[in-house]
Amino acid sequence: MSCPVLELAQELIKRPSLSPRDEGCQALLIERLKAVGFTIEKMDFGDTENVWAWRGEGKTLAFAGHTDVVPSGDASRWQHPPFEPTLRDGFLYGRGAADMKGSVAAMVVAAERFVRANPHHQGRLAFLITSDEEASAVNGTVKVVEALMARNERLDYCLVGEPSSTTKLGDVVKNGRRGSITANLTVHGVLGHVAYPHLADNPVHRAMEALNELVGTEWDQGNAFFPPTSMQIANINAGTGSNNVIPGELFVQFNFRFSTALTDDVIKARVAALLDRHQLNYTLNWNLSGQPFLTPPGDLVDAVVTAVEHYSEITPELLTNGGTSDGRFIAQMGAQVVELGPVNTTIHKVDECVSAADLQLLSRIYQRIMEQLIA
Repeated sequence: MSCPVLELAQELIKRPSLSPRDEGCQALLIERLKAVGFTIEKMDFGDTENVWAWRGEGKTLAFAGHTDVVPSGDASRWQHPPFEPTLRDGFLYGRGAADMKGSVAAMVVAAERFVRANPHHQGRLAFLITSDEEASAVNGTVKVVEALMARNERLDYCLVGEPSSTTKLGDVVKNGRRGSITANLTVHGVLGHVAYPHLADNPVHRAMEALNELVGTEWDQGNAFFPPTSMQIANINAGTGSNNVIPGELFVQFNFRFSTALTDDVIKARVAALLDRHQLNYTLNWNLSGQPFLTPPGDLVDAVVTAVEHYSEITPELLTNGGTSDGRFIAQMGAQVVELGPVNTTIHKVDECVSAADLQLLSRIYQRIMEQLIA
């Protein structure tokens, strides 16, 4: 017995679409969507292929996903070659099976079934597919969203197919994500000989108290949906490699994952005030990779919860933990955004896999969400 979801997922996995390459994945999806009446708009930027596709008019429900995958690592460590999809013991193995070619296949097949059952559906069904999510994420969804906003495109609801589930399909729905901002701090000192410290100024020594205070600071207490903001030092470097030279500079890189209880401007101001209080001579540069977003219970969350309860027979937990996703860009359009996808225990790992039954069930859940919102 054929299974359209698994068949499409396998076709996608066969294509070694290491980010930002697409390797023909989107051409395959375009062919399927065109066949059921979708209008296709290629929106490529730089080295990245993107597709915006839609069918119908009115309130818009978009499904968002990516065709790119992370490197497979040492292929000899895989039980099966990473780009040769294999069904074994009820699981589909291959790079991208869970993150997120399986979800993309489930979305497209759900749309095919939905359109056949509802050829004159009331709302607009759309797809936003990119090949630049796993790497730099600079020419993918963010650029498509900018272009859509520039022409006042409507987007009411968006479901991102990221693997949100933890132990059972649908046990977790991400209804928001924390923001992420990185600081690149250089503390300036005076290079010198360790035997003559009075002729030098050691930036490591000067910065230690400030860094200790930075680590010990409570930034906020979170809120009903978000944990407290966390700050982590990711990289630190100083010195010439010689044991008799006082370094002239100290480089420290630290990242904040922040909730809606805080803003990036407040973070910047508080960090600068702390450094100034310790009288450091420093240069500080910031990189904001995403603002936090939250979709409270409403039309989309209710539809997703109802669909999961119907098919998985569990009530999903609404969480905002984990890293960033392309949902942070889509939320800027004012859309309600949630993430729902397969179990994430093997993503980015050797022998990445997904339950074959889960993929088929996920497609049914996606279809039921379409029926509730735009049928």
